[in-house]
Amino acid sequence: MKTYLATGCAGFIGSNFVHYMLEKHQDIRIINLDKLTYAGNLENLKDIEGDPRHIFVQGDICDRDLVTRLMEEYDPDYVINFAAESHVDRSIKNPEIFVESNVLGTVNLLQCCKNAWYDADARTWKEGKKYLQVSTDEVYGALGAEGYFTETTPLCPHSPYSSSKASADMFVMAFHDTYGMPVNITRCSNNYGPYQFPEKLIPLLINNAKHHKTLPVYGDGMQVRDWLYVMDHCKAIDMVASDGKVGEVYNVGGHNERPNIFIVKTVIAQLHDRLKDDGISEELITHVADRLGHDRRYGIDPTKIKNDLGWYPETPFEKGIVLTIDWYLANPEWMDHVTSGDYQKYYEQMYKNK
Repeated sequence: MKTYLATGCAGFIGSNFVHYMLEKHQDIRIINLDKLTYAGNLENLKDIEGDPRHIFVQGDICDRDLVTRLMEEYDPDYVINFAAESHVDRSIKNPEIFVESNVLGTVNLLQCCKNAWYDADARTWKEGKKYLQVSTDEVYGALGAEGYFTETTPLCPHSPYSSSKASADMFVMAFHDTYGMPVNITRCSNNYGPYQFPEKLIPLLINNAKHHKTLPVYGDGMQVRDWLYVMDHCKAIDMVASDGKVGEVYNVGGHNERPNIFIVKTVIAQLHDRLKDDGISEELITHVADRLGHDRRYGIDPTKIKNDLGWYPETPFEKGIVLTIDWYLANPEWMDHVTSGDYQKYYEQMYKNK
């Protein structure tokens, strides 16, 4: 039986990963370490309560004693780090929080893995162990109108968030280069799908449009992102963990480049038609001052993971957006619970004076 210590799996991508893995693999065990900050939500895991293959532990990846105890108690084959502060706007307001979680937390996990898996005298590592860092295409910076990020594109982050993720990536590779630690890094494009905290574009649009609230769009809305359905991402992480070549970086992209304003208008049209609600229209769109240092375009080239591991994005955006809207419409209580607390205060703080 393979054992995974997966961090941050009460959040968006992590909780989807837990669902994906438990559905695909019977003989596994997932130790889910999550601090349960604002974006961590145990309701994301409600439908697997009681599954003995999933063990939840509330705690901080910066807590060395706790991580050490989990490494000793469960002896994981894989450590997969999803835990991160991930919203660019929050990083602009409070960059130090991102350094603590995304950089120092990653270094602590690496050090605890090294302590558990590495024989310093023999300079050897336990067989079958691997650390996987879940990263982002934002570490590459911005693209022009053409071209794509590859794994050899130099890191050039522009926001405090992407800078913290790039720093973490460099520490991961430093542990590989210095100690020979078995690692991989995945860098994904914009994820979307169920359980996404509604500070992010698509769930924010769905929630606001349903309630006839304004739909804030940064600048002219022509910022281009590559959209990746979250379950396709989870499949990639599973494949890289089990079969990725040690020391390699793998870009994970959806080949679904769309400008933000297209996403906004698509969600409006879908909800208008689905709910038969004339109050959901493009009149709800409100252009607000652009984000500081806002990258204009991201685009990922996933050729390497396709060629090396046989992964490809199975879900075109036109299908994925329907699946996503269907899920949020079918789970209104999830959204109601999430938006009843700190998110409301945060939303007001971020947008009311724009």
